[in-house]
Amino acid sequence: MNQQAIQLIVEEVLQKLGKSTSKNNSVPMAVSARHCHLSKSDLEALFGEGYELTKKADLSQPGQFAANETITIAGPRGSIEKVRILGPARNITQVEVSNTDSVKLGVKPPLRESGDLKGSAPITLVGPKGSLYKKEGLIIAQAHIHMSPDDATSYGIENGEYVRITIDNERPVTFEKVLIRVSPRYKLEMHIDTDEANAGHISGGAIGHLYKYEESL
Repeated sequence: MNQQAIQLIVEEVLQKLGKSTSKNNSVPMAVSARHCHLSKSDLEALFGEGYELTKKADLSQPGQFAANETITIAGPRGSIEKVRILGPARNITQVEVSNTDSVKLGVKPPLRESGDLKGSAPITLVGPKGSLYKKEGLIIAQAHIHMSPDDATSYGIENGEYVRITIDNERPVTFEKVLIRVSPRYKLEMHIDTDEANAGHISGGAIGHLYKYEESL
C-alpha cells in the first residue's frame, strides 16, 4: 500500500473517532480508458432490434457498469477495435477517447465536459449487426471530479466550479481547471484519461489533493 493510500485511511479513521485533523482535501482517482455510451436506438442499430446490454462489471459510480459488449470506432486514418460500452443506455451517443487515440483515428475531437456534444467530432461506429456514422459525438473528456452534495459542502465548493488537483508521487503533477460535478447519484472520485495518467505515472486508486484557486498549494 502506498503512502498516499495510508494517509487517506488514517484521515478517515481519525474523523470517525471525532478527533480533529488538518483539512481533508484528499480525492480518490480513477483512470478512464476509451469507451462509449450508446443511445437505445444506436445500440439496436449496432446489435439488433431489442438488444440489451449485458453487465461485465459494476463501475464506481452507482448504477453504472461496464458491458460485455464492445464496438469498433473508425476515423479517416484508422480504427480502434474492442471499445468498451458503458451502461445503461443514454439519451444520446457519446464516444470518449484520449488525444493519442484521436491521432490514430485521424480526427480532432474537442476537449469537452461529458454531455456537451454540439459541434464535437464525427465518428463511425461498427457493431456486429450494423454500422453508424455520427456527425458529432466524439470528445476528449475534460478531467473532472464526481461528488455528492455532502462532499461539496465538506470541500466548500459548488457544481460547475473549477479546482486545482496535485498528485505527490514519483512524478509530481498538478491538474488545472478540474471541473466539479455534483449530484446525489455520484460517489467521490476524480476521472482522468489514459494520456493524463501516463504523463503523471498515475494508476487507479491514486490520491489527489484538492485546492480551491484562492488557496495556496
